[in-house]
Amino acid sequence: MIETELIKKEILAIVCSIIPFDHEERKHLDFVQTWIASGVEIFRTAKPDKPKTHLVSYFVLVDPSTNEFLLADHKKAELWLPPGGHVEVGEHPKQTVQREILEELGIEAEFLCDDPQFVTVTDTVGNISQHTDVSLWYVLQGNRNQHLKFDDREFHQIRWFLPIDIPYTRTDPHMKRFVDKMMKNILL
Repeated sequence: MIETELIKKEILAIVCSIIPFDHEERKHLDFVQTWIASGVEIFRTAKPDKPKTHLVSYFVLVDPSTNEFLLADHKKAELWLPPGGHVEVGEHPKQTVQREILEELGIEAEFLCDDPQFVTVTDTVGNISQHTDVSLWYVLQGNRNQHLKFDDREFHQIRWFLPIDIPYTRTDPHMKRFVDKMMKNILL
């Protein structure tokens, strides 16, 4: 239990270090900081949605040579999303990324940035139990020519997108802002 509390404090410190891109992200950061500091359970303790608000790690593979982003056509959410998953109890969100990328794409994580670069609070949609995901967005080095073996139990397909071609009407509602932040701050 002490270890879980230390992880929560570390997650809070990481969230506090994120520089918001815009007013919307500032609101999300304020919510997340208050939420974690309140002492409530932040990890999903039971599938599919206990507690109703819990932590998720997204990871976005970016090919810096082409500025393309990898998204997955997610079966349950019925959206094009970054891969990722729920942070297990006592797990560091970066470990979640390392675990999930092996499970979902069959490769090891190569972080462009050690810490998440974006934070969102989103109510889920699709054919899943409705809940709220607090998502930490990690950015990983990708290569559009690399062979990826995606998890076909979770995804219909995966695809690389130029920012202009991302299906923003069928993706995470914060995807456009994330892409804009990455293009401004990480990819040039």
